[in-house]
Amino acid sequence: MATILIDGRACPARTDENLLQACLEAGADLPYFCWHPELGSVGACRQCAVKQFSGPDDKTGRIVMACMTPVTDGAILSIDDPLAREFRAGVVEWLMINHPHDCPVCPEGGECHLQDMTVMTGHARRRYRFAKRTHRNQDLGPFINHEMNRCIGCYRCVRFYRDYAGGEDLAAFGAHDDLYFGRYEDGALENAFSGNLVEICPTGVFTDKPFSAVYSRKWDMRGAPSVCAHCAVGCNTIVNARQGSVRRVLNRYHDAVNRYVLCDRGRFGHGFTTMSTRPRAPTMRQDGLPVPVSIATALDRFAAMAADGPVVGIGSTRASLEANFALRALAGPARFSTGLAQPEHDLTLLVPALLRATPARNPSLHDMEAADAVLVLGEDVCVTAPRLGLALRQTLCRAAYPAADAAKVPRWMDAAVRMLGTDAPSPLLVLTPAPTDLDPIAATTHRAAPDDLARLGFAIAHRIDGTAPDAPDLSEPETRLAGSIAATLRAARRPLVVTGLHHASAALLHAAANIAAALHAAGTDPALSLVVPDGNSMGMALMGGLPLDAVRAMAREGEIGTLVVMENDLTRRLDAAALDDLLSAVPHLVVIDHIATPLAHRADLLLPATAFAESGGTLVNTEGRAQRFLPALAAELPLQESWRWLQQCAQAAGTANAPDWTDLDQVIAAMAREVPALAGAADAAPNADYRLDGRRLRSEPSRISGRTAVRANISVHDRPLPQSPDTPFSPSMEGAYATAMPGALIPFYQVPGWNSVQSLNRFQQEIGGPMRGGDAGTRLLDHDRPHDWHHDIPAPFTPAPDAFLLLPAPRLFGTEELSTLSPPIAARATPATLRLGTLPPGLQDGDTVRFTLAGERIALPIRHDPTLPPGIALCPPHMAARAFATPVRIRLHGNDTP
Repeated sequence: MATILIDGRACPARTDENLLQACLEAGADLPYFCWHPELGSVGACRQCAVKQFSGPDDKTGRIVMACMTPVTDGAILSIDDPLAREFRAGVVEWLMINHPHDCPVCPEGGECHLQDMTVMTGHARRRYRFAKRTHRNQDLGPFINHEMNRCIGCYRCVRFYRDYAGGEDLAAFGAHDDLYFGRYEDGALENAFSGNLVEICPTGVFTDKPFSAVYSRKWDMRGAPSVCAHCAVGCNTIVNARQGSVRRVLNRYHDAVNRYVLCDRGRFGHGFTTMSTRPRAPTMRQDGLPVPVSIATALDRFAAMAADGPVVGIGSTRASLEANFALRALAGPARFSTGLAQPEHDLTLLVPALLRATPARNPSLHDMEAADAVLVLGEDVCVTAPRLGLALRQTLCRAAYPAADAAKVPRWMDAAVRMLGTDAPSPLLVLTPAPTDLDPIAATTHRAAPDDLARLGFAIAHRIDGTAPDAPDLSEPETRLAGSIAATLRAARRPLVVTGLHHASAALLHAAANIAAALHAAGTDPALSLVVPDGNSMGMALMGGLPLDAVRAMAREGEIGTLVVMENDLTRRLDAAALDDLLSAVPHLVVIDHIATPLAHRADLLLPATAFAESGGTLVNTEGRAQRFLPALAAELPLQESWRWLQQCAQAAGTANAPDWTDLDQVIAAMAREVPALAGAADAAPNADYRLDGRRLRSEPSRISGRTAVRANISVHDRPLPQSPDTPFSPSMEGAYATAMPGALIPFYQVPGWNSVQSLNRFQQEIGGPMRGGDAGTRLLDHDRPHDWHHDIPAPFTPAPDAFLLLPAPRLFGTEELSTLSPPIAARATPATLRLGTLPPGLQDGDTVRFTLAGERIALPIRHDPTLPPGIALCPPHMAARAFATPVRIRLHGNDTP
């Protein structure tokens, strides 16, 4: 640590940071535009000028850019020096020359970094009286609005989009003061992280297009900390809501997980909460038709159903731990199902067992960025876990650090570090059946069937540690590749191995575990990441339960009187014949859900549940981190949390030891007692009794408009706001708020003088580091079992001349269940195709073929993809779920040209 003097005040500072960071960490107000904690420094805007003095006797000093000046012990600088203030005022005045006077109608108004910095510099009037530069805006797709005339030329957008996120279709055109940031032509931005431009841009050039249709000012919306459920990464989010509906989702900083960035699926996938088709009242089937009924009538009907025989519950990997536990309490542990068919059930339960038994580290996303060699084995992480894929992309920047250190260039000096690292070898090794977005930056790519990739993985482990089992009968190219990859991994200090359940292959998981264990034995510090499919797949694995196959067997034996399916669309889990077989053997079907699934339409009793924005709960991400989400909205009856419905059903049916929970904390406490593997989930966030300075936390900024005016056409009398027993938040601006509040409870970022998301700096212990109140969540997995080598080495895949091995091909947009129902995400979904590496005789690219999958005839257009290995076909996973539990061979039945 060093000590620097800022306007005569001694402040501690880290020697590996620049003066701008040091000033901000010291609590000083120093304006900036181009600098961003995740992007480093380039010195483009000149707004962070300060005066630096060479020593105590230097009375003149010189103007320096704080973001480009390293911290040195004893450095003396002044922010308030008149010359520095005049310089910064001149900079912002020139930046504002062409900026429109549209703050009252700009979507960024009230949370605009440009507004904050302009006020901070004291700039209040314009002297420029000539014509302004103007630009034509572009249509950038369903996610982003474009208003180029607000641009101040800070370059943040292209630096994030191209350098950090790896996008190629956004660029800077022009030069000097005539810059244009956009695409070469109109069209949707292609990168999976384009929505972050909304928060990265310090002005209103890029704004949230779906939010503009339901727009409210920041101070008119309620905020709540939440967790994204659209994949297993568990990115932290902030949900903004007003007048009973979700308005937008923002990134919530978590040092170990998503940090400053959120994928587009997580940012724009919340539209399912406001669908007109959403169940909003209990319905009971009468004469074959669903009829709305009251809560009391619905519970009486459930009690009558439960009297006809045992109740069996099917849980869900997209539902919270608490909802699943409540279903388990209703049905009993012996009659509770994970909602997964085999082998996905077995593989999901295998993941935590492997992580506990493998001596390698179980890394966070931030840990992954520091890896110096990465092997991706069989998993397209850019689609199944987008934020994880972005973390792996950052290892390229880390690869440039040795060259930067040798040249004595600070690591935060972004452009120089990237230039010095141009020739640094890529640390990425990608072995997958199909191309991925990481391929262009990988040092090695290899295409093969999943079994062949698993064989290669076993061979790599053997070449690292000779006691590990070897794969027999490798080809000469495979032998050389295994040796090369083994040498690369063994030479690394912090190697990382990543695989997952993408191809439902236990052999891939075991091969990855063998590699990680071999690396540990070789003396390196390896990490192993196993990616699970859904937002709470890991939580379900820790809770345990029966597979769907066991439930089907119970139904055939007449052991089910009432089947309760909670937040799980079985049409995505079972093929049509298997589902019909199950439901025909069950007298009563009860569905609890917040979306109108095909299964819900077949229910005898449908109970409407709350979505994530209206309830609290806990999800466990792919690294085993339990994280709490809290409600931004107060649900109005008859909508209720799934666990409340299940508790009431248990009481109505007279279930032995029916729970009498009154709030979420009681459910969590009961779960911690009865499921030891989930005991730590109680520490994921403070409970509802948490108070700050003796008061509840406020969920709305202090400038919120009067709630009476919102309903003045109904009544001018104020009405009490509903208080949730599941959260420590007050549903208004009345309450406590501080930068040191727990990280799991921050509902919005705002401090005096800092109204934009850049105010996050004030909530961190140090910029880019942990939150002052501690990070959200708690890890549940630790290495606690001895390791043993895995020997399930599969036979080589042999292509057949007239058949194809069908594999799932998930897409970023259009395959995940909840986000697919969001209109902006649906607008980005592409039509389903059958991708083939080799075309059968008589077929051409674009032809439509018919094939049989799990007894169902399917017709899809062909897309020829020469990068695929011979004998491999890729199909959308919503079809795959019916038959991809194990990859199956399909035979094409003729073709129909469109």
